[in-house]
Amino acid sequence: MADVVIQLKDVCKTFGKAEVLKQVTAKFEAGKIYGIIGRNGSGKTVLFKCICGFVPVTSGTIRVRSQVVGKDVDIPKDMGIIIESPGFLPGYSGFHNLRFLARIRNKIDDEKIRETLRFVGLDPGDKKHVGKYSMGMRQRLGLAQAIMEDPEILILDEPMNGLDRQGVKEIRQCLLKLRDQGKTILLASHNAEDIRVLCDRVYEMDAGELFLAGEQPV
Repeated sequence: MADVVIQLKDVCKTFGKAEVLKQVTAKFEAGKIYGIIGRNGSGKTVLFKCICGFVPVTSGTIRVRSQVVGKDVDIPKDMGIIIESPGFLPGYSGFHNLRFLARIRNKIDDEKIRETLRFVGLDPGDKKHVGKYSMGMRQRLGLAQAIMEDPEILILDEPMNGLDRQGVKEIRQCLLKLRDQGKTILLASHNAEDIRVLCDRVYEMDAGELFLAGEQPV
């Protein structure tokens, strides 16, 4: 039987009179990468924020494992997140930024941080302050932050932004390795090649409705 990790049922979200999510229903299983494609303003980022517990739904339910987000749990555990531009302390190195964050839960040690930085293609010994990082380096650091505590679920909104061609190739390889480890990955991307290479299933979002790519909402 498929291991359903995230389940959305009739999820709606309104801001005032604007209906941003409309009866969104879907299931996401362990060990798969799901692509979410759609134009800016289609509702992708709001959907991700609702799944993460950052924004409450207006109606419907989101279950992560068996827990209802906003009822059984405010913010689901065991979830790594990149939504919009990752924020870091600009006057510290990438390693020290991750160390500060790791101390919040004390789940990992310095060697695990170094291992994660190497995994995403950053040098853990680099003393350069994050304020002097390129956009691509910030994206790599954001991915390192998302995965360093080995979460089961990754919610990644445009994780390849700012990467050059080689960087994109390397991060794709990272994501495929994470999938092979059994992670559930939701990936929003404007890059058709990202979707083709990475995703086991692709959904399209249009005007707040979610449907399998190539199909039209009912």
